[in-house]
Amino acid sequence: MQNTLKVGLIGCGRIAGHHCNSIAKIEGLTVSAICDLEIQKAKPYGEEFMVPCFTNYHEMLKTMPEIDIVAIITPSGMHFEHTLEVLKYYKKHVVIEKPTFMKPSQLNVAYQEADRVNKKIFPVFQNRYNKAVARVLKGLQSGELGSVRLVSVRLRWCRPQKYYDLAPWRGTFALDGGALTNQTIHHVDLIRYLGGEIQTTTATMQTFGANIEVEDSTVATFSYVSGAIGVLESTTAARPDDFEASISLVCSEGLAQIGGIAVNELQIFTPEPGACEENSEDFMGITGHGAVYGFGHTQMYRDIVSDLKGDQSFPIDQNDCLQTLSLLHAFYRSDESQARVNVTSQFESKRLGRSDEALAKMYRTPYKHD
Repeated sequence: MQNTLKVGLIGCGRIAGHHCNSIAKIEGLTVSAICDLEIQKAKPYGEEFMVPCFTNYHEMLKTMPEIDIVAIITPSGMHFEHTLEVLKYYKKHVVIEKPTFMKPSQLNVAYQEADRVNKKIFPVFQNRYNKAVARVLKGLQSGELGSVRLVSVRLRWCRPQKYYDLAPWRGTFALDGGALTNQTIHHVDLIRYLGGEIQTTTATMQTFGANIEVEDSTVATFSYVSGAIGVLESTTAARPDDFEASISLVCSEGLAQIGGIAVNELQIFTPEPGACEENSEDFMGITGHGAVYGFGHTQMYRDIVSDLKGDQSFPIDQNDCLQTLSLLHAFYRSDESQARVNVTSQFESKRLGRSDEALAKMYRTPYKHD
């Protein structure tokens, strides 16, 4: 493998700059090209990192075959299409922002294609790298906290109508999903990453704060395979600001609670109260919008380099990612059926990730054969 891996970015939403800054910090990795359908969104990053900009990612990858990795930071519902094309036509490794795909079945197809062309998929779950999350996981694995009894998530954020009016894909089941899929996906991941696999769930969804087709509020209960139970409260209908995003675990030997702007503060850790301060991070000084995203992307890209060099495997594999997407769909399926559902069922939500060709066409870059 060459000494420096080259990364091309597709999509220049607000998190794109955070990806660029994270990549720039990693030895053996460099930003090589930027692409967005609107050139004015790509140019600032192109100028800052002194790399070429494109409005067509097919042109980018044909013009720059030396690119090794493509970071897909496009609207959520376009991840699957963009990933398949990057794998099929250009045989590049892919980094995929949250949620990895809109459907579990899409994830399985994408991994099959990656295996076929001998390339890798790297899903983004940056909050797993937070010090607070790592410390709680350590406490669970060592027995310090004992066995998990009850897990609770509370996300109380504010997303007014003007937020959803920023782009046509926002607030749609086809390309976005609601508060649970967009804002709470990391907590959905953490309830199983920390608590273990979940067996059944029941969920009720409503839309209170905006004129959108998706939910902005969810209340759910769930039961773990271990026998533990949990509750999730997720809303973007809080007003007038973001108030809380926390996860707590009541265990047989103690209590752990993580909060902060991005699960970055270890607020309670009863086995070792002094661990709270040393395992809390201040994200407020990070460049741009980084306070929302934290430091996890940097470590993630470091792990990607280690994986591609053959030093150690990337910590999130296909099944791990699949379980989080299956849990996400279970919440929606429960609301649709108004019944408790089995998380491991192969059934998918009827709404989340449904087809909308007219909408997808707005974000599609057709492939032209030579």
